[in-house]
Amino acid sequence: MTVRCAVIGTGYWGKNLLRNLSALGCLAGLFDVDANTRAQYAEIYSDAYSYDSFEAVLASPDIDAVVIATPAASHGAQTRQALEASKHVFVEKPLCLDVKEALELGMLAKEKSRTLMVGHLLLYHPAFIALRTAVQDGMIKRLRYIYSNRASLGKIRRVESALWSFAPHDISMILALTGQMPKTIVCNGEAWLSAGVADMTLSYFDFGDRIQAHIFVSWLHPYKDHRLVVAGESGVLVFNDTLQGEEKLLHYPHTLVWEGDIPKLDKAQAIPVAYDPTEPLRAEMIHFLDCCTTGQLPRSDAIEGTNVLRILDLCQRSLDSGQPVTVQSQLVE
Repeated sequence: MTVRCAVIGTGYWGKNLLRNLSALGCLAGLFDVDANTRAQYAEIYSDAYSYDSFEAVLASPDIDAVVIATPAASHGAQTRQALEASKHVFVEKPLCLDVKEALELGMLAKEKSRTLMVGHLLLYHPAFIALRTAVQDGMIKRLRYIYSNRASLGKIRRVESALWSFAPHDISMILALTGQMPKTIVCNGEAWLSAGVADMTLSYFDFGDRIQAHIFVSWLHPYKDHRLVVAGESGVLVFNDTLQGEEKLLHYPHTLVWEGDIPKLDKAQAIPVAYDPTEPLRAEMIHFLDCCTTGQLPRSDAIEGTNVLRILDLCQRSLDSGQPVTVQSQLVE
């Protein structure tokens, strides 16, 4: 069965969703608040009907699912409206801006028997999938430390901070690797350009059991750095999303040996780790369409989206207070 999708918001990221859904033969409609943008993409994608309002999309019997790529502040309300109209929903990260609302949206999707999937793209990146499999298979043995950098020069926002704009990707990957909530969170940062909108943050997580992680995000960085480093007892895995081919995912099988009471690092050459070359967004869209058809829960379902949102909320509390935050509960399941 073909799932007929309408893309809501055809700007910076929505245009990529349009391209992939059209290639998959599932693009049936589109809507953007800017009439000129709407007309431009309606001409490019003649297979998609151009709707003049979000409400018209929801009222259409020709649309099975909506794919939301609007500003984050609108995600919660639009997702609720779409679920109440019995549409399947794919919503770009974050699911919404409030943990209580996220839980309610998950319950509503369940009541309506509709798929609700959050756009945590890197969970579908073949290189990350290969990295996670390598960790689970014991390639680097026990986890020790994870750090993630997501920095570039721009795109600068004036409403949504670098924490909320960039860090959801990294949080989702770290939770997927650890399978647990951290016990303590510390987040520091600064807003230089717009009051209250952090341009840079550094978030630190202590998971207990000698596992730690940190996430650095910034849109005032001199160059693009999208890198996940996962260190274990017997080596390090590095996922560098700014590189291509074999360089994107590497295993450094470094070992530590002791000569008496002196530690000596035995450095090893990096070994490429094989991964599927499929475009991550295409893989993500295929997964969403499969879930709509089969009823299986998405990898980034409302529960996963809520857990990421909880971490974001706790990071924001630490950032605002300047104090560490103790996490009181484990992952929502």
